[in-house]
Amino acid sequence: MTNARQLAFIALRDVHKGAYADVALDRVLQKVNLADCDRRLLTELIYGSVRRQRTLDTLIDQLAKKKSDQQPQDLRTILHLGFYQLRYQQRIPASAAVNTTVQLAKENGFSGLTGFVNGLLRQYLRRAGEQNTSSSPSSPSCLHTDPLQLPENPVERLGILHSFPDWMIQVWLEQLGLAETEQLCEWMNQSPTIDLRINPLCTSIEEVEAALQSAGILVRRVSHLPQALRLIGSAGSIQKLPGFKEGWWTVQDSSAQLVSHLLDPQPGEVVIDACAAPGGKTTHIAELMADKGKIWACDRTPSRLRKLQENSQRLNLQSIQICTGDSRHFSQFQNTADRVLLDAPCSGLGTMHRHADARWRQTPESVRELSGLQKELLTHISTFVKLGGVLVYATCTLHPAENEQVISAFLADSPNWQIESPKGLTFPDAYSTAQGWFKVWPHRQDMDGFFMVRLRKTNNSA
Repeated sequence: MTNARQLAFIALRDVHKGAYADVALDRVLQKVNLADCDRRLLTELIYGSVRRQRTLDTLIDQLAKKKSDQQPQDLRTILHLGFYQLRYQQRIPASAAVNTTVQLAKENGFSGLTGFVNGLLRQYLRRAGEQNTSSSPSSPSCLHTDPLQLPENPVERLGILHSFPDWMIQVWLEQLGLAETEQLCEWMNQSPTIDLRINPLCTSIEEVEAALQSAGILVRRVSHLPQALRLIGSAGSIQKLPGFKEGWWTVQDSSAQLVSHLLDPQPGEVVIDACAAPGGKTTHIAELMADKGKIWACDRTPSRLRKLQENSQRLNLQSIQICTGDSRHFSQFQNTADRVLLDAPCSGLGTMHRHADARWRQTPESVRELSGLQKELLTHISTFVKLGGVLVYATCTLHPAENEQVISAFLADSPNWQIESPKGLTFPDAYSTAQGWFKVWPHRQDMDGFFMVRLRKTNNSA
């Protein structure tokens, strides 16, 4: 049996006990030296099984006589792996998926239940017409007859089919309607792309493009973003790509790059990044300022700030100063900054394709708590800005309680602040809203979901 499946079982068992999916994956990868193909399979099995957890559980419950609360958790984990391969991995032959899952059960203490595992998987195949034929694994249309029975209620139907909590589906339906919500769900279940941000202080996009293409790495440029290159297909280890050690580029999604362009920092200014770690936007700000001026990078997590320092050193940036602590408690920055970035802690609902287990970790209650934190941060951090200065508020979530409602509440209580359009900046109209803020919807723009707004501090007191 392919070793990747046993490793996937070990990692998924840890996830079901509370570990983060990426941490569980890294833990098993550190113990073995896998071939690239097995490494890719392992990653896909772990992240895919976690993403599709609700669909897989529903499918198993509908086919099995014993429901989930009557099955050992480890057996359920093994079934997740088997059904994930059958339903979503068309390149894996059905017979191989069944046989390796049965073997996995045998090797992990369930020899007496191998008949149950085999029968359940083959029952699925019989109901599916024995063969998956479509190239669209996100839809039940990949099956002759979909064994998954779906309710008529649109919230539950989309939640089960695409594997999201009902409350999350409801939030998107209220903003997008049915058709676009389904498109967003499908996009969020894709494997993530990797974008690079070129460091213009030591290279050019043309030079990096040529170096990567010479190494057999396919890339394409991203519209409206002069520093962005998207990797096409598998690129192997990021640290081994041309230009990494030399500081020619860093990894940063395109939508995150938009945030620093909206801030538009200028050489010689004082800029505060209030929630800076691990530093993607901080280092981008330094690049846009030609590394001239002072950037205060604030964060309360020392380990994440160390990552920021490592990135800053690799990119050969000198203008960044570290400030450890909670920005809500800083008084030394009042009226000192030309520009402030608040990339606020959030639920991350715009990046769930990257964080497979985020959809199961966030709840309406956690969103309410985060919204309160965001309002506190915004209220205090706004005092850092000089009269006439700029503050950009940004999140990588798609929940109005963390975005529109936070900004509306702040403006209602702060008459000396106003929304400002980014005049003179090449900012895409596709992201703008009637209210003046910007929203990146992944299924529309093919990048992480983001919310951002640019605010100007005025002397209005009315």
